[in-house]
Order: sequence, then C-alpha cells, then structure tokens
Amino acid sequence: MDDPWRDGVAPSARFEDGRLSAKGREDGDAMIGTTLVDIREYIEGLADPAGEYYLVCGRTGHRPVPAVGHRFERRTAAQSAARATEQYRAALRRYDPQLPHYDVIVCQDSGPVAPGGQTAGRPRSRPRAAAGPSAEDRVGSSEHQTLVEFCHRVAAAIFETLSGREFDAVETAVMDSYFELAERVDDLDNLCLCLLESTAAELSTRLTPVEQADVLSEAATRLTANEPTTRPVSATFSLLQTRGLLGAYTQSASSVDLDEGVQSTVVQVSEYALSPQKGRLPTVPIVLDLYRRQPDWLPSSVRAADADDGWRLTFELAREPELTGLASAPIDSEVT
Repeated sequence: MDDPWRDGVAPSARFEDGRLSAKGREDGDAMIGTTLVDIREYIEGLADPAGEYYLVCGRTGHRPVPAVGHRFERRTAAQSAARATEQYRAALRRYDPQLPHYDVIVCQDSGPVAPGGQTAGRPRSRPRAAAGPSAEDRVGSSEHQTLVEFCHRVAAAIFETLSGREFDAVETAVMDSYFELAERVDDLDNLCLCLLESTAAELSTRLTPVEQADVLSEAATRLTANEPTTRPVSATFSLLQTRGLLGAYTQSASSVDLDEGVQSTVVQVSEYALSPQKGRLPTVPIVLDLYRRQPDWLPSSVRAADADDGWRLTFELAREPELTGLASAPIDSEVT
C-alpha cells in the first residue's frame, strides 16, 4: 500500500489563507498543528536527546530542517517526526518552489550527535543509494546547495516568528512580493535569494524598527545557538562567506564610545549575493546571525555604501540600541 505521505503532505492537509492546515491527522495522541511553529514544536515534543534514532535524506545524507540535531527514543516517534518534517518542508515550498525535495528516512545509531547535527558513531541503518539524479543535483553544485539551504533556514525562522507574533499581513506580503520577483527571474537557482530580498523589503516597509529587531532576534533563537564571542561581526561574516552569501570581506578595527555605550565597525564586502531593493540593501541574514552570537553589544543600525568592488557596511552595536531598522540598510550616495 502506498504511503499517503510520500509527496510530503498529509492527505488532509491543505493551504488556507497562506497557512498549512493539517486537520484531522493524528499520530498517537498528538495532532500536528497548522503553522510552521506548531509543526516544529510537535517535532521537538517527540525528540529525546538520548534517543538512538535520527532523520536523514535517503538520497543525499543531509539532515533535514527542522529535524536537524534531534534524536528520538522510539522508531515510531522518529517516523512521526519524519512525516511532520515532510509536511513542514511542503509548507515552506509554498514560499519557495525550489526548496529541495528530501526523501526523509529513519536511521538508528547509538553514538552521540556531533556538532552541526552529524552523527559521530556508526549507523546501524544507512541511507540507500540514489536511483537517479536528485533534486539537489538538478539545482546545482554542492556550494550552491549550501547557499540554498542557508537561505531556507533563515526564511523558515522568520516565517515561524511572523506566524507566532500574528504578523499575518507581513507574511502574506512577503509571499506576494516573492512570487512577483520570481516571475522576473530567469535563473531559477537564484529564487532562494529572491526570497530573502522580498523578506527584507517587506519587514523594512511594514514593521517599525523595534518590531524588526524583535522579529530578527526571536528568529535567531529558532536556529542553532552559537557560543558568545567578543568578535560577533567577524564571526558572522566568516559564516556568511562559508555559506556562499559573499565572496570576501575585510573588517576595520572597531571604535568604542564607552560613555555613549556604542561601538562601530566597517566591513568591506565583495560579491554580496543579495541585491538592492528600492535604495536599500537587504541585511536580514547578517543581522539575524549577529543576534545568534549572543553579543553583549546588540545591533543598533547598519548603513551601506557602494564601493568599487562591492559594499562598504557600517555597523553600530550598542548596550541599549536606538534602533533605526535592521532588515535592510539605507545606501549612502558617497563612500566616506
């Protein structure tokens, strides 16, 4: 008998007003909810750090969001989590049709989970080999796939936060703006970038600076936390470089005004993957990752200036930030 969840959505699931409805589907005593937040919480409720079971893509070995890093005590719990993971990714695919299709399977391993969600021990059951070219192969190289997955994780965290805070109008506007951009993009591989660009634009125009900061800081908590660091800006740009969001960067020494409780730093960036939107440069992934660094000095403002081979970004961090909008940066007409 065919698995009715094979295509990633439960038989009873459908979209209503931009959200995923999964009425009537039960696994054990639990009901999978109707939003990304509900689905993630459902998976977290099934998880057990000491469990031997975990989820991977049977074709690629990737750990699928939002189950990455989670283990499960019983195979039945892991199977329920696999179905919920497919449902979660089906919901995200409404925003980005290029989101990779994963063949989510359950593996068993008694070893610990290593940093980054990988498994340290020898799995007792291994992902089966691919029967043909995977969706990831069709999308592009492994480097590009890293960028795609990064964009989707950022977008998912923001959508969950918007949903949880009942910013439904913003969530809908992001989707509408994204679809409009997608219709004008010739290279389908760049749709994930359109998603972040439209997200930044709608957050900037529809939310106050305080609301933008609240959404981005809360979204950061939905991603894997980083250890606090005394050099959060450098750590963030190093990560973005490895994820393919920029080519190279150089950072100036920070200037600190202890009386005002403000420090500023300038970062020169080349080959930044996101494009300006209406005179502003999208900075959502930068600021969100800065919040992940748990800095003592919080993001306060960011400005951009067109440089010869990229962008010159000026960041202000503060003990008590006076926020001016963080989802995108105004572009100065001259480099000072």
